[in-house]
Amino acid sequence: MINTFHNKIPEVSIIMPTFNRADLISESLNSILAQTFVNWECIIVDDGSTDNTKEILQPYLDKDARLNYVERTSNYSKGPSGCRNMGIDLSKGIYLIYFDSDDIIHPENLQTCFDVISNGDYKFCRYDKTPFIRKWEGNSYTNEPFEIEEFSIKDIAKMVTMEYGFACCTVMWNKCCLNGKRFNEELTYAEEWEFYTRLLLQDITGASINKTLYYNRKHPNSNTGEFWNNDPIRRDSNLKAVKLVIDNLSRKGLLSPNMVQYFIRTGFFLKEISVIEDVLEHSNAGTYKKLKYLWGFRIYPVLKPFFNLKAKLNKS
Repeated sequence: MINTFHNKIPEVSIIMPTFNRADLISESLNSILAQTFVNWECIIVDDGSTDNTKEILQPYLDKDARLNYVERTSNYSKGPSGCRNMGIDLSKGIYLIYFDSDDIIHPENLQTCFDVISNGDYKFCRYDKTPFIRKWEGNSYTNEPFEIEEFSIKDIAKMVTMEYGFACCTVMWNKCCLNGKRFNEELTYAEEWEFYTRLLLQDITGASINKTLYYNRKHPNSNTGEFWNNDPIRRDSNLKAVKLVIDNLSRKGLLSPNMVQYFIRTGFFLKEISVIEDVLEHSNAGTYKKLKYLWGFRIYPVLKPFFNLKAKLNKS
């Protein structure tokens, strides 16, 4: 058993929820074990798997003491948010990072993030991810040079509107940023977007780097795949997350005109008039503006074919 750091406080805690990923989790763990940064712990929180996930994990657990397997307890809700919260509460590291059990991690992920945070006295490091479909090709890692951009509360619109992607697995955080804050366990989709917005609203400063350090597997059984397949639970979670973010931004006085327009477009996209009503109310929109968008929402299905035709004609 590898136990070099068994009695040493890990600098980084990796938190990995899992559920019925016996066919994929080995690839994810192998990419963690290949990290050039070695002082880490990985807390794998099983959300009640009914396959042979635990049996697949056992050889890894026997070999490397940095890997810890726990089953989610009843005081945490079922789902990735509950599992991550349990992992946070069990973690010992100075820094936290979340990985999914069906994805691949760049071998320099932890070292790069650790160096950027330490050298710049930042509270977090955000990086890019690249998707792949089903099968991972082992030679697909990229090693491009990167630039560091400071990211603070003044840039929050870039995060909220997803100009800069803050996926759950693309940020390393100094644990002090959480300060008692946790994932909302009622959310099963867009939970990290809502949670990370709350963290950034604390007016902390971090770094954003334009380097791919994570590879997310695209398949229909992922939460994202289920959302795009119109799963009602995922769509309801997304709607709740949108309204929570609107409320949090409004409380801080940061619901800018740009973000108001973003949420109005989101309401049209989701076909949810309640989102439009919510953001207009929080932004203290006047009567004319409210009528404009609410009536626009109602007649949009009639006008949409004309908009599509106009777009095609402009392209031709």
